[in-house]
Amino acid sequence: MSKASYITNAINLKSYTLSESDKIVVMYSRDRGLIRGVAKGVKKPKSKLGARMDLLVANRLMLHPGRNLNTISQAEALNTFNKTRQDMDKICYSMYISEVVSNFGIEDDPCSAAIYDLLYEALDTISKADNKITIINTVLKFQLKMMRISGFSLELDKCLCCGKPIENENMYFATKVGGVICNDCNSTYHLHDIMHYKLRNYLSVLANTEFDEHSDYEKKSTEKICTVCFEILKSYINAHAAKKLKSVDILQEVC
Repeated sequence: MSKASYITNAINLKSYTLSESDKIVVMYSRDRGLIRGVAKGVKKPKSKLGARMDLLVANRLMLHPGRNLNTISQAEALNTFNKTRQDMDKICYSMYISEVVSNFGIEDDPCSAAIYDLLYEALDTISKADNKITIINTVLKFQLKMMRISGFSLELDKCLCCGKPIENENMYFATKVGGVICNDCNSTYHLHDIMHYKLRNYLSVLANTEFDEHSDYEKKSTEKICTVCFEILKSYINAHAAKKLKSVDILQEVC
């Protein structure tokens, strides 16, 4: 007995060639987490799916479940994030956050709605951004919120070792365990990545700030500060990802 078709909103994350005219598209859906669908005939000039199967496009889809893969039968574009395609920084950082979702998301994800909405809002905010600082701040918020949803939330207020609150003093960031270590406890850990308490405060505020809100920290931030924070979070995410994020190398070379 064949399974019934279903409708869902999904964002295209990556694709693979299946045949001369078909390709497999990996998507993150709001209802079912990671899904894979065959876009038949999509490479043909008159394909009814066409550009809607390009990367970084949000669609309203109708899919028909198969034995191993879904077949995409209809697609209505919800957002093409068009301004992203005109800016290399926007492309690089959008590809990065989509790869994070691809890496940490799962099929039938119980957190699918939260992750889909987070990715959609981040991609939309990046697309509309008018400067690089806004782009990176958006990515910082995404990183912090995505790790929280995925169960890898950072501990930035207390020492992971002794539990002592860390206030206006420098600390050390422990990439593997995801948090900060105080100066006293670092005699055991021997960490070298010193984190200034103002950077910690900056990240703490961003973790609780929505994409359409702009904290005082963001208004005063520089590209250098944003980039330092991005590198801290990128290293943490890469250390806990199932496989190394390829877009990390692209960011280092291009953005």
